[in-house]
Amino acid sequence: MTFRVLLVILPFQFGTAETLQLVLQSGRSVPVAALSMQGDTFTVKTLIPGFKIGQTIPLTLADHIYGDKPALINQAIALNLAGRPKEARDMLLPVVKEHAITAKIPGNFWLEASRALLVAHALNGETADATAIGKEIAEATAAQGIEPFVLLGKALLLPATTSFQDRDSALRDLTTDNLPEDLRASASYFRGNLLKEEKKKPEALEVYLSVPCLYPAGGLIINAAAEMQAAEILVELNRRDEAILLIKSALYATKGTILELQATSRIESLK
Repeated sequence: MTFRVLLVILPFQFGTAETLQLVLQSGRSVPVAALSMQGDTFTVKTLIPGFKIGQTIPLTLADHIYGDKPALINQAIALNLAGRPKEARDMLLPVVKEHAITAKIPGNFWLEASRALLVAHALNGETADATAIGKEIAEATAAQGIEPFVLLGKALLLPATTSFQDRDSALRDLTTDNLPEDLRASASYFRGNLLKEEKKKPEALEVYLSVPCLYPAGGLIINAAAEMQAAEILVELNRRDEAILLIKSALYATKGTILELQATSRIESLK
């Protein structure tokens, strides 16, 4: 399979951050920070217009979560992909705790943060912690069946004594068409890392380029990280112009993360 390097510029929007809101089926909304939760019932804990302190709201009346995604999530995902999972873990723990109250509500940010935390634990070799957060995710998303990122965590946690063939197979098995696109993108990225470590750079290049080409909906951050990894190999192959295009493309998707700093530095070094 051959991939052609293209520069794709993605638009970004800037504005004032929206306070996280629990939107009810009636259309009314209440700030998540004003709520506590016990079991499947929310309780209003601070005085806000239209609600009384102590008023209860059953989970069944919740429709969705509205508000801006916490910037720390993308920053932590970038740290995972940049090989700094301990920093990612420390960044994600308070985010996951803060958003746990929204875990069962559509549109929540807890799920993405928790999946990133699972990956961080797995990359750190923290089996017990990865298993624990995987169980929490599975419980919160029970209606969808098996939590796919638990499978990724297991593949990343394979011991160093596991053969290259078995580790490669474990990651490749997570790129089949029946699995979610974000999982396939992540599995391909880490498979690219594995191939690169094994000095199989042509194969690694193809796998990295497959992330934005085959799984574009997998996430802007992981697409950019894969482009940067591919660019490193292209430089070694004296395909400098293509490498620069990829790094410039990555810059548009990595604002405010460690990957932006790395991409900026890499472009400067290639001038």
